[in-house]
Amino acid sequence: MSKRNGSSGVSTGGSTARVFGRLAVAAGAAVAARGLFAGAGTLPERARQQLERTNHRGETVSLTSGPVLAVAATAAAAAGAPKGLRTAAVVAGLGAGAVGFYDDIVGARPDQRRDKGFRGHLGALREGRVSAGLVKVAGIGLAGLVAGRAVTRGRGARGVADALLAGGVIAGTANLINLLDLRPGRALKAGLLLGTPLVAGRAGGIVAGPVGAAAALLPEDLDERTMLGDSGANALGALLGLGIAASTGTKGRAAVFAGLVALTAASEKVSFTKVIERTPVLRELDALGRRAPAAAETPRTGQTAAVAGAHAALPQVGQAPVTGPITGEPPASESWGSATARTPGV
Repeated sequence: MSKRNGSSGVSTGGSTARVFGRLAVAAGAAVAARGLFAGAGTLPERARQQLERTNHRGETVSLTSGPVLAVAATAAAAAGAPKGLRTAAVVAGLGAGAVGFYDDIVGARPDQRRDKGFRGHLGALREGRVSAGLVKVAGIGLAGLVAGRAVTRGRGARGVADALLAGGVIAGTANLINLLDLRPGRALKAGLLLGTPLVAGRAGGIVAGPVGAAAALLPEDLDERTMLGDSGANALGALLGLGIAASTGTKGRAAVFAGLVALTAASEKVSFTKVIERTPVLRELDALGRRAPAAAETPRTGQTAAVAGAHAALPQVGQAPVTGPITGEPPASESWGSATARTPGV
């Protein structure tokens, strides 16, 4: 028989079961992520090559952890979410992950590389083209709005406004995590720092899965063998944003949305990497577990010295990068895994 706290009437037995249930969801997501990641290694060579990028060290990294995280985190979030939010979790996670993956692949094509940032998207439209980045922005926004509507219950103009706020939180968090995916492990660490406290809250069932999947994939990301890309970063952020939207009221969502807008606007003028490097605590946390930078390294993949040298001009860890655009897709030269070295043959 469960006991109840006399002052609050909360069932301690129910609370314990809830905690263990969320831990089980996180563990399940971690196991699923590791299993899918291992399975990704058996993909045909052509498929694996399409997911390869070259990082700032001149080494090859893979984007496989992105779709792996999107699938594992979304499945676990849907399993742990309240009944009324399961569909919202699927829409947010897979929707953001799918359009992010589209941008990862199509956006790496030679004709798409110049369509970066808001100005690049508008320029493509003036030429009668739709950039992959614009597809991603629109897709994440739509997924956020659909998932946000499931979070809110109001009707009329107020209900619409609340749904827009919830959708903005979901899309904005997806964008923020993607903006941080500029150095090995940074986006996953940010996701863990943001999501772990939420596990104990009202929406803990939603975020437990993403937290577990992120933790499971962190070692390879820190070791610079894989990277999230837009697919993984957007999916992780969208699911965490759904958890935030589901655990706050209208005022809370408005405050979070305002903060997200401010951070996104700041990214146009201020380098997050530069801020991190100048702040001792953030700098140490950011570098924790990451491979130490070296003046000269032999590429792990056996690339020629000419190929490695071609990437020597890309920013190293600790250097001030180019400012990221408002769309959440950093310039290729700033991302720690550059899309310029390997172009998918699709």
